[in-house]
Amino acid sequence: MAAPAKILVVDDEEDLELLMRQRFRRQVRRGEYDFYFAHNGREALDVLAETPDIRLVLSDINMPVMDGLTLLSQLEEIEANVSAVVVSAYGDMANIRTAMNRGAFDFVTKPIDFNDLQVTVEKTLRHIQVLEDALASRDRLVALRQELVVASQVQTSVLPAALPATEHFEVHAEMTPAREIGGDFYDFFSLDEYRMGLVIADVSDKGIPAALFTMVSRALLKAAARNHESPGACLHEVNQLVSQDNDACMFVTLFYAVLDLRDGHLRYCNGGHNPPRLICQGEVQEVPSSNDIALGIFMEHEFHDNEVVLCPGDALFLYTDGITEACNAQEEEFGEQRLDDLLSDAADAPVPDLIATVVDAVEEFAGGVAQFDDMTCLALRLNSNKPA
Repeated sequence: MAAPAKILVVDDEEDLELLMRQRFRRQVRRGEYDFYFAHNGREALDVLAETPDIRLVLSDINMPVMDGLTLLSQLEEIEANVSAVVVSAYGDMANIRTAMNRGAFDFVTKPIDFNDLQVTVEKTLRHIQVLEDALASRDRLVALRQELVVASQVQTSVLPAALPATEHFEVHAEMTPAREIGGDFYDFFSLDEYRMGLVIADVSDKGIPAALFTMVSRALLKAAARNHESPGACLHEVNQLVSQDNDACMFVTLFYAVLDLRDGHLRYCNGGHNPPRLICQGEVQEVPSSNDIALGIFMEHEFHDNEVVLCPGDALFLYTDGITEACNAQEEEFGEQRLDDLLSDAADAPVPDLIATVVDAVEEFAGGVAQFDDMTCLALRLNSNKPA
């Protein structure tokens, strides 16, 4: 039986310890989790010194004696082998950005939604496990190979563990990493009872820098999505944050959309990304561009909203340029026309089959030639509108 995951909760609210023990009592009884508690950052460092095998720190930001941001800096200084999740006030983007830049893996907002917290804890523990598995083999790898393996694991660990499906919609995604690990990511999340957010993105760099920039970009986007109904306003805020102190001059192309299940309205902003495809009654249409640039290039760019309507039965296909720019031995690219033809032929297929058709066709076209860019795609089909 595996040892329980040791989790340190750092918060000055006395009631939180009781709530955590109550909410996670089943996991504690099953020997999956072992909780430790501290009331501020200084106490947390003492607990970590006494219990060095703690692997996850869940910390509030605003605390007496030592706050959560200072604690994150201290964890880095003492090279603590932990992953951190911060608890932030709703909409506190500045502190979230600072926390992510100081090494936090993810965040949750107050008041705490314990279902969201459980998902975040599980995802973070998976992330810790894949990092530990990758690092355990580092002495058997050359330096370059080690970086690629770790970057690949980091990249994969931030993706959703599972995508939902209901009577109203189905969604599926797949990512095939390239030989040189890039920074593709996708996400799909609920904004409220009726609205769903979906995103696909491609970071410009390769290796561990791209993987870390991916983590920050994803976390900032998800936080901004809670603050803004407008996708353009959301991307504007994220762009301002990732453009600050961007000495590596990395950027990210990103398509973010909000689907309203009540009427099929899809409100979106395309930050320099490949135009998605709308599959309507067997016909494939390019989703009109919002003529916006990638994030991280120009801090003051104003992003814009566009809108299309999905009718029941329509599907939306999002992809990164690793699909259309995949090359064969003759250095010929797969191209957009082949993609559109495939989507037209598989227009009525369930979305997992739709994606499998595209991925299989690209791999067959490449003929075993190693690719230098990740291939990522996400498809969503609206089955029916959700009554208000």
